[in-house]
Amino acid sequence: MAERVLVVDDEAQITRVLRTALSAQNYDVRTANDPEEALHLFEEWAPDLIITDLMMPGMTGVELCRAIRTRSKVPILVLSVREQERSKVEALDAGADDYVTKPFSIQELMARVRAHLRRAPERVTDAPVTVGDFIVDIAAHAVTVAGRSVHLTPKEFDLLLLFARNAGKVLTHRALLTAVWGAQSAQQPEYLRVFVGQLRKKLQGDSGKEYIQTEPWVGYRFLPDGGTE
Repeated sequence: MAERVLVVDDEAQITRVLRTALSAQNYDVRTANDPEEALHLFEEWAPDLIITDLMMPGMTGVELCRAIRTRSKVPILVLSVREQERSKVEALDAGADDYVTKPFSIQELMARVRAHLRRAPERVTDAPVTVGDFIVDIAAHAVTVAGRSVHLTPKEFDLLLLFARNAGKVLTHRALLTAVWGAQSAQQPEYLRVFVGQLRKKLQGDSGKEYIQTEPWVGYRFLPDGGTE
């Protein structure tokens, strides 16, 4: 059975182009002109992946992400323009897994779609990772930092899990991007900076501890005790 992709955008030209491109790759595609219609299709049709614009009349793409995340872990890929940096971050915080900046390459978008659909939806057999101040419960998709529960988006969770499994090691930009987003992202360190910046703030909270250390021009090192001995 073909994998189902729901495209949400108030621009008819965008939905037409994406429907054509996705259908050519043998995906089952439906489109919605606004988030309210998208929520109805989501409940009725159960898509395997959602592609949504951020700025739409009425309910926004960010609000759509929040609504979907209360019901499902389906991958959500948002479309944004370069001037929407704040909205992009809000969407990631609301549960979006990925973003593509307009104007975008259809080939890049298709690569991201394939990467998200390849990901196994369940990892319930994995044991929790306990290291330093952290407990990363993979089955429950929950994180505790020094006894404090921290809410992470799906991609932030994947990134932290990779860090936790390689605590103290330097992970290069390429290694992080390839492991979490796929090989098509390996040349985009600026893409990684958005996620690491958000993750760093959430993990630090009010503690003042720096759990993620930047290794200039190379990558990042995860310090599960916040750099303390």
